[in-house]
Amino acid sequence: MRLSKREVVEDFVLIRGLVGVQFVYAGSAMVLSFLMSIGLNPLSLVVYSAFSTFLVLTPLSFLFERSKWPSKISFKLWIQLILISFSGVTLFQSLFLMGIKRTSPAIASAMPNLAPGLVFVIACTFRLEKVNLSCMYSKVKIVGSLLCVVGAVMMSLLHSTPAKSLKLSEAIFNEEMIIGCLYLLAAVFVLSSNVVLQATTLGDFPAPISLCAITSIIGVFLTMIVELLQNHRFDTGWPNLRLRDIVLYSLMGGTVSGLCVSFNG
Repeated sequence: MRLSKREVVEDFVLIRGLVGVQFVYAGSAMVLSFLMSIGLNPLSLVVYSAFSTFLVLTPLSFLFERSKWPSKISFKLWIQLILISFSGVTLFQSLFLMGIKRTSPAIASAMPNLAPGLVFVIACTFRLEKVNLSCMYSKVKIVGSLLCVVGAVMMSLLHSTPAKSLKLSEAIFNEEMIIGCLYLLAAVFVLSSNVVLQATTLGDFPAPISLCAITSIIGVFLTMIVELLQNHRFDTGWPNLRLRDIVLYSLMGGTVSGLCVSFNG
């Protein structure tokens, strides 16, 4: 079946957009690493970024998706929203930031490439994705997932090779690097599970921008609760950063996060 010119253009724009999202994620990892290096607490950074995402996407959801909102939010949908908020905002971003802090932006930006493979495995496990080895579509998915995994692993191994001459044991058994990679792997697994949950939730709530906005504001409160339970206070990081800088970086992070998540959705 031949594709129309419009469909070809849409596919081209979609592919270019997804590639662009990867560049944005890489730049975002560098900015986040810089912010933590100058004293901003990871959980506080999650709160600022998620709240900024809510502020950026709320007007867009009113403008473009108001007609898609369900007339009534069921108990099941509330549970799904809370789970997406906790896993996608609080848990994923916290693990990801702790991984960046212990490794590097390069490794952190490479690890999410494991997500497509994990999403494929999780979806197959819960029978949300059918695999037929005689179908070319299934073969391409499997090969693509394997390429994502191999690429992420190779990137991590190559970057982990020290530039200076060190003992082999020090190069391989870098405790801080290993812990950071485990944080990143856990974050990617949470992200993959969250993507599958979002896909099922969009069936009842077919508005990705609105979904991202709602889960962001719920995630703000959940993250603040976690930080209060963990540290018994909310650390703003203001002693090392000016309020203007916090607002600027938060709005930039919220815009990037909101647009990337909504585009992927």
